[in-house]
Amino acid sequence: MDEAENDVLAFMTFPRAHWTQIYSTNPLERLNAEIKRRTNVVGIFPNDASITRLVGAMMLEQNDEWSLNRRYMQLEGLQTLSDTAPTRLSAVAR
Repeated sequence: MDEAENDVLAFMTFPRAHWTQIYSTNPLERLNAEIKRRTNVVGIFPNDASITRLVGAMMLEQNDEWSLNRRYMQLEGLQTLSDTAPTRLSAVAR
């Protein structure tokens, strides 16, 4: 337990406002449950590529939601950890 202390408490180096997002695995568990639900709906997949397409599409959808609609962590709060100038992410990659 003593050997793992630094790894377990690594989230404490981030701003206190972000601790709950970092130490919780709830978003990943929710995403995994949604993948399981959707793959169970399909039932039988014809090949591995079809599974990859479905899960890949779901992951892209989740990425868009996290980065555009409701950002999981605000960039402004994380800026305190960086020495570079703040950047804005565009909605569309150029």
